[in-house]
Amino acid sequence: MNVTVDLAKLGIEQLSAMQLKASDSIAQGERDVILLSPTGSGKTLAYLLPILQKLDVSSKEVQAVVIVPNRELAIQSAEVLQLLTKAMKGFACYGGRPTMDEHRQLRQVQPQIVFATPGRLNDHLDKRNISIETIQYVVIDEFDKCLEMGFQEEMSKILEKLTAVKQRILLSATDAVEIPHFVNMNNVDRLDYLTSATVSHQVRVFSVHSPDKDKLQTLKQLLLSFGNQSTIVFTNYRESAERIHDFLTFQHFYSTVFHGGLDQQERESSIYKFSNGSVNILVSTDLASRGLDIPDVDNIVHYQLPDQEENYVHRTGRTARWEKEGRAFLLIGPTEEIPAYAISHTQEYSIPVTDSQPALPKMATIYIGKGKKDKISKMDVVGFLCKKCQLAPDEIGRIDVNNYYVYVAVQRNKLQEVLKRAKGQKIKGLKTIFEAAE
Repeated sequence: MNVTVDLAKLGIEQLSAMQLKASDSIAQGERDVILLSPTGSGKTLAYLLPILQKLDVSSKEVQAVVIVPNRELAIQSAEVLQLLTKAMKGFACYGGRPTMDEHRQLRQVQPQIVFATPGRLNDHLDKRNISIETIQYVVIDEFDKCLEMGFQEEMSKILEKLTAVKQRILLSATDAVEIPHFVNMNNVDRLDYLTSATVSHQVRVFSVHSPDKDKLQTLKQLLLSFGNQSTIVFTNYRESAERIHDFLTFQHFYSTVFHGGLDQQERESSIYKFSNGSVNILVSTDLASRGLDIPDVDNIVHYQLPDQEENYVHRTGRTARWEKEGRAFLLIGPTEEIPAYAISHTQEYSIPVTDSQPALPKMATIYIGKGKKDKISKMDVVGFLCKKCQLAPDEIGRIDVNNYYVYVAVQRNKLQEVLKRAKGQKIKGLKTIFEAAE
């Protein structure tokens, strides 16, 4: 099946050598494939493009499943598919919402590809919400995470059920995990683009020495020097992430926090606001270092030094994606030293003196209290903002339509004007809430 794809919607002019080689290997279909490639190198496209050409667009059954370790990666992978083509339908399945609701949506959407976390996929297969007989392709993304001990029982049950599978594709940014026998890889084509665990040459790495054990004041001065550039601040613990976020908020920075202790909507909201430019700073544990596709991150700050080199590489790999340049900063306390793995490529950095205030983000997020369940689409939102709120198309940013609500980014200097004009208005004939999601 020849499916037309639109790479331009992802801002891509041409595929990398890795993507071309992986696509060719998967497209041939004669062998199972293991693809090892660094964080940010575009592995999602590398498997999606050839699989799209293999599936029957006229079929209303699931033909491929992509197993991922967390809900964020499931959602983002499904969004990539949606941008690539309208010919194929995808659907993301994950915990934190009722299985019954997902089953109802599966019947409505009738996807050819499902992106799912292990536990939720196993549940759907057990309940026969997804036909086992039609699944021909299995992708395990971030397989080192999916095949960890906590997931192994679920993964074993899933793969045992999928007896009609023709090809298995495993992807990872690390080669640290032995593949269990139950994955049943046969005649494997192994594509290794890792070479070694190193930071991209497009990233400049700096050390910043703090006179205080508690490095908050040093972090504040560093962030002030960044202006409104986008920055991820990494910590080792949830409690630290919350404390830093609270401090930055008190200091009037536009910050949000992301870690495994938040509920689903809180995590999604944090990523939306950071990705759409409504906040400049994301404070996170290592949860944000893998899988999430957050474009155009200017700076990475290691507030707490990573325990292992692998974590350092993955964190730092959040910037300088798709051949762009970026910066990473190691905050070094009075009793700390630059880790041995970073010494060779780290320069000392002096924070420029500034008396400026925290910079305003370019965008602001508006919450609209209707969503997919109310038949609201992105075009409905664009039409409303242009006609009722008199915005120009280039004053509207990212739009995320969820089941029961919408997040939309608008230029910050237009926020109050939009809220004023939206008050009392209907979208697609429906009364709803329009408010700032700050």
